[in-house]
Amino acid sequence: MTSVFCGIDWASDHHDIALLDETGALLAKLRIDDSPQGLTQLLDLMARHGDAPDNPIPVAIETSHGLLVACLRATRRPVYVINPLTAARYRDRYALSRKKSDHLDAKVLAQILRTDPAEHRPLPADSHLAQAITVLARAQQDAVWDRVQTGNRLRSHLREYFPAFLTVFRHFREGLASTVSRTLLAAAPTPTQAAQLTRPQLRSILKRAGRQREITSEVERLHTLLREPQMHQPPLVEQAMGTKTLALLRQFDAACTSADDLEAAVVDAFTAHEDAELITSFPGLGHLTGARVLAELGDDHTRFANARALKAYAGSAPITRSSGRKTTVLARHIKNQRLASAGYIWAFAALTASAGARAHYDRRRTAEERHIAAQRNLFNRLLGCLHHCLTHHIPYDEQTAFPDTA
Repeated sequence: MTSVFCGIDWASDHHDIALLDETGALLAKLRIDDSPQGLTQLLDLMARHGDAPDNPIPVAIETSHGLLVACLRATRRPVYVINPLTAARYRDRYALSRKKSDHLDAKVLAQILRTDPAEHRPLPADSHLAQAITVLARAQQDAVWDRVQTGNRLRSHLREYFPAFLTVFRHFREGLASTVSRTLLAAAPTPTQAAQLTRPQLRSILKRAGRQREITSEVERLHTLLREPQMHQPPLVEQAMGTKTLALLRQFDAACTSADDLEAAVVDAFTAHEDAELITSFPGLGHLTGARVLAELGDDHTRFANARALKAYAGSAPITRSSGRKTTVLARHIKNQRLASAGYIWAFAALTASAGARAHYDRRRTAEERHIAAQRNLFNRLLGCLHHCLTHHIPYDEQTAFPDTA
């Protein structure tokens, strides 16, 4: 049992260190640079105060990212990530004047570990592959959000001078993100230029976009729609808007390419993981959504003490507020937003992939629950099954998950 606790107040170029003993007395303080030499100074300081491989000094810090955290995790010591809001509330216990300094913050973080270690959890011992999947899955999700945001900006701009273009590809599942629509818009960014496109030019555009089937019929459809009468901006204004469209389109193309490339990378990494087959055995979980789930859960199966803890982390379990005679049950808002987002997609896809999931959802709807509440409850049920399967390393079984289904 360790009797020394370390708190680190991190910054972009330096870090403040505080070491406390079991009584709360300050043993040492240090400011290090964000460099290999600074890490060496930190490890030497901890070694002088009893740090050993079989009894490492635990560390409290306010971030889970960065090279310093990665190097500390590599030493196999427990690293506790303390929420900055939590640390701010603890600070008032030691400084009623609300004074603040980097050294005080480091000392407060060490005090949190000394007084309330059971209230905080160390970073999970995920494998390097799982950590890589986390990086890729989050980057891919960010790229998708960027693609949606940029696409909305482009769509809003087109409505101002070229609304007919939006109706041309309305039936496409990808909409503006399809290769055909982006290639055509790059070739003719204004309604005047689009109306002047000939059939051979349209055919060339479709082939350049990778279209291989029903090219002739698509050429005729585009040729007809792009020549339909429509309102126009003044010529100079229309040309200026076309130039702005090309600028937005370049950003949109980059966002689409990034999302596609990252999707391929995260799927490759996910399929190489030993838990991939088990996760994708669940209805509604494909390789991409499964990778997002694994990215947020990690592969340290001891991370969550039970399924209830996992459900709280994902935000699928409700929260109860009770005071006196009043008890209120509310949806949980403090949660892992990325896992909750993946869970919404998972539960929605499970409705058509699992008869048991569909029956469970319908029962909740029959009980007059709204769609979002019934879907969150289904996600909650599936998470419990996933926790059981991961901890026991067994695949999903429909009859076990939904035994009441006829």
